[in-house]
Amino acid sequence: MFGLCPKPLHGVHTRQIKAARDLLYWTQKDLTVKSNFSTGGINRLEKGASDSKSSTLRLIQQVFEQEGIVLIDEENFEGVKLRKK
Repeated sequence: MFGLCPKPLHGVHTRQIKAARDLLYWTQKDLTVKSNFSTGGINRLEKGASDSKSSTLRLIQQVFEQEGIVLIDEENFEGVKLRKK
C-alpha cells in the first residue's frame, strides 16, 4: 500500500513542496531565496512537522506556479506537474 501522506496544510500537501522542488531541480536554499521563507521552515514543512501560516503556504504555492508548477489535489490524486515552457 502507499505510504501515509502528511495532512494538507491549507491546500498544499507537505510532500508536494519537495516534489515541486525536485521537478525544478531546486534545493531548499533555492526555495528560501525565491520565497523569503527560512530553510529551516521549509525543512519542517516538508517533514510535516510545522503548521505554517496559510499566507506562507500561499506564497510558496505562488512561487511554484510562477515557475510552471501545477499542484494537483483531486479526490484520488495528489501530486505536481510542470508546465512546458
